Amino acid sequence: MAMTQEEINNTNWSQSVAGVCIKDGKVLLARHTYGSGNGRLIIPGGYVKYGEVPEEALIREYLEETGVRVKAGRLIGMRFNAKDWYAVFAVEYVEGEARSDGDENSEVVWMDTTEALKDDTVPGLTKTMIECTLSGTGFELTPYQTSHPGYLYTQQS
Repeated sequence: MAMTQEEINNTNWSQSVAGVCIKDGKVLLARHTYGSGNGRLIIPGGYVKYGEVPEEALIREYLEETGVRVKAGRLIGMRFNAKDWYAVFAVEYVEGEARSDGDENSEVVWMDTTEALKDDTVPGLTKTMIECTLSGTGFELTPYQTSHPGYLYTQQS
């Protein structure tokens, strides 16, 4: 499903988020369908929309791409370059059946974490983020306090 012009204009292309969801020893991965990740199993995520905080974007992207509702946990990784940043969170499974969005990914799977760390179709950055989640490292999430919290964030609290 192609993005509308309004969605394109409302997307902050310099801010992106992803999350590692581990449940019962398995990690949720999506097989990407485009770009450098085409055909690879990666952690779900995407770009932040203007007016969203990163946790909101993460919750929205997870639901859109996988059908799974999550809650953002600790920040486990950050990557910066001259023009953008990418934040990765450990996320807690809330509800939902994993399924492909039929667009950005061709399949969504719960994969044993040990298997994922050995799988050649799982990129190095995804493996590193899985390892960080398993080790329990990272920063505790301190939500931004505002008198006008975003819709998605208040629905997950």
